[in-house]
Amino acid sequence: QVQLVESGGGLVQAGGSLRLSCAASGRTFRMYSMGWFRQAPGKEREFVAAINWSGSSTVYADSVKGRFTISRDNVKNTVYLQMNSLNPDDTAVYYCSTGIRVPIGTRVDDMDYWGKGTLVTVSS
Repeated sequence: QVQLVESGGGLVQAGGSLRLSCAASGRTFRMYSMGWFRQAPGKEREFVAAINWSGSSTVYADSVKGRFTISRDNVKNTVYLQMNSLNPDDTAVYYCSTGIRVPIGTRVDDMDYWGKGTLVTVSS
C-alpha cells in the first residue's frame, strides 16, 4: 500500500509559478515511477508529467513541455512539479500517482495509487 499526499496548490495569476509536492509513504517509494495528472471541471483526467524510479527519465505532455519540471527526492520520499508560466488553461485539480507495474507511466490506467489532489487556479 502507498499513501500519497499532495500540497502546494493555490491561486496564482497568469504568468506566475507554483511548486507542487507529493509526499509518499508505505511501500518502497524509490522503486516506482511517479506521475502528475490533472483534471479540469467537466474534463477527463489527463497526463501532465512522469518520472522513473531513479529520476533519470522524464516525460511531459505537450501542453506543459518547457514550462513544467518534474523531479523526485528518494531520500525524502517526495516528488515535485515545478510549474512556470502558468496560464488559465492549467487550472485543474492536480493528482500525484505512482505506478508499480510500469517503468514510467503516462496513462491513467498505468497508475496504481493516487493522492486526493490539490487545486491549482490560474487567474487571467
